[in-house]
Amino acid sequence: MAVEGQCRPGTGFSVKWRTERNVMGKFRVGLSLVVASLLGMVVPGVVAVPVQADPGGAVGVERYLNSVRHNPARLRSFLLDLPKGGDLHNHLSGASSTELLISLAAQDGLCIDTTTFVAAAGPCGAGQRPATDTSTDPAFYRAMLMSWSMEGFQPGSGESGHDHFFATFGKFGAVTGAHRVELLADVVDRAGRQNEQYLESMLTRQGGALFTLSQQVTFTEDFAAMRAQVLAGGLAGIVAAAGTEIAADEGRYRTILGCGTAAASPGCGVTLRYLQQVNRNNPPNVVFTFMVSAFELAAAGDRTVALNLVSPEEGEVSIRDYRLHMRMLDFLRSVYPTGHITLHAGELVAGLVKPEELTYHIREAVLTGHAERIGHGVDVLGEDNWPGLMRTMADRHVMVEINLTSNDQILEVSGREHPFTRYRAFRVPVTLSTDDEGVSRINLTHEYQRATTDYHLRYRDLKTLARTSLEHAFLAGASLWRSQDTFLPAAPCAHDRLGTPHPSPNCQALLASSQKATLQWQQEAKFTAFEHRYG
Repeated sequence: MAVEGQCRPGTGFSVKWRTERNVMGKFRVGLSLVVASLLGMVVPGVVAVPVQADPGGAVGVERYLNSVRHNPARLRSFLLDLPKGGDLHNHLSGASSTELLISLAAQDGLCIDTTTFVAAAGPCGAGQRPATDTSTDPAFYRAMLMSWSMEGFQPGSGESGHDHFFATFGKFGAVTGAHRVELLADVVDRAGRQNEQYLESMLTRQGGALFTLSQQVTFTEDFAAMRAQVLAGGLAGIVAAAGTEIAADEGRYRTILGCGTAAASPGCGVTLRYLQQVNRNNPPNVVFTFMVSAFELAAAGDRTVALNLVSPEEGEVSIRDYRLHMRMLDFLRSVYPTGHITLHAGELVAGLVKPEELTYHIREAVLTGHAERIGHGVDVLGEDNWPGLMRTMADRHVMVEINLTSNDQILEVSGREHPFTRYRAFRVPVTLSTDDEGVSRINLTHEYQRATTDYHLRYRDLKTLARTSLEHAFLAGASLWRSQDTFLPAAPCAHDRLGTPHPSPNCQALLASSQKATLQWQQEAKFTAFEHRYG
């Protein structure tokens, strides 16, 4: 079942597998890319808006980046300072630091199985040790750290990276469910220290109550009738309880971070929103109930902004019901036309699933599931008519949340075999995100450094990745930009210097009416300061 606070449960079985490289990954893109003119077209009755170039400091930043490109320490310092916008793909339990989880296990008096390293409530029996032993036994602490994360993991050690990664969630699950607020404080603090402005965290609100409600719901392909069952079963009360829970969480995690005091964490400046996750390895009545809860939570305006389907995409139920889940979303989109949808899709490789499963997941998510963003999208080159799919994604501005380290650790896909460069070649918007930064032992700066090194990115590429994160964030209000992914200022701000402390009256009116435009304006101010420092 889906339980509250459980973001990425394990598969429940062990699969021995080997990544077989998709031969389509060897194809070259023989595409002549059309570059849109930025000089402006004269249209009768329309005043031409001048294009605003990046400040001259960007040229100097480019030179600085080239000078440190092959110096990992200096490159990391530079990228740590880079304004990164937001992390849009971040599972709360998997994002929390392993050190914190071990500390909380000791604090709670949990017991650790000495073979499996699964945490459980005490008293400790045969084959278990108190988690408190980690404070006096460095070898035990190290063993827990390696078992609960990818720390020190070596491929070929008898366990695949995929299996080790997903198994961690079952090992520390007894910790995460009881400490949501501490986990939020940890993740938000790290986001602030990585120069992020925005974070969307995946978790399940009121998971126990929703599962109980789902047991009263009878599955039927008549989705309208099934939704009526969910609403009649008391969903409104669950949504209200979730709103109360969110308000309490925010007050508590901000207290932990010292917000409003002289010792405030950098995380106090991070805008946090939530994605209601739906465990797709559950029966259809359960999945549908949680889907409806996500849309109702978002409609209630309680800081939950979208839905996402979680759990391994290759799971037996995930595969069996994939198209059914997309049809459910197709129906719910008609009921909640303003509700946002982001979906894990294409987190697959040959050898993990049957070849035919690589041909349709992303397409179905985009065309039937109405996904505005795709998480991972690794198997896109196996999709039927993948160039046409990419063109559709570019035309619809469906953004891809790229998780480089996660894809390497779980799927063994990296470098040239990763579709990152293909997406960019087809003008599909992309940004970098962390996925499960605690389990992976990384942060967003690490992902920017990996992308810069592996793909020889320029400063303007990094800037576009960061801007794209806020452009596709599920924040209320109009964008600062004229049209999606152009990064040319909208008419009210077209004659302003971006990020200035004193925008013009028209521009100020836009900012006052839009959370999104306000964060984007702040990002531009950060870019200006960054370019002064390095340019």
